[in-house]
Amino acid sequence: MSIGDIADRFGLATHVLRHWESMGLLAPVRIGGERRRYGPDDLYRVAVILRAKEAGFSLDDIREMIVTSDPAVRRAHLLRRRAELAQRIAEAQASLELLDCALDCDHEDLPSCPHFQEMVAERISAIPPSPHVRV
Repeated sequence: MSIGDIADRFGLATHVLRHWESMGLLAPVRIGGERRRYGPDDLYRVAVILRAKEAGFSLDDIREMIVTSDPAVRRAHLLRRRAELAQRIAEAQASLELLDCALDCDHEDLPSCPHFQEMVAERISAIPPSPHVRV
């Protein structure tokens, strides 16, 4: 496949693929005249890059995950990224629950709703008091 074919398939601009190549994320085969040709393995690599970006990983993070040939280094990096992603998912889930609670509330003043306050109280208790604030 040409760079244009790959770009169209994934809805990307060709300069994005060139940038990923310059970062070492992609290595398409070159044929006469320096034309890039992408094969099936490149399709999977682009899909992995896109999925990782959707999960919030930087291109440098992605490179560390997919380029290293040392399984122990890759595993350690993947474990760190997994922990970060799990934390972000937990935070997003808590935010979603808070929004659902607010959507179910009929109080005029949302912050005075007992159920809403209960949902928010958990967040308040998780924050240590600042030494500069007198309570």
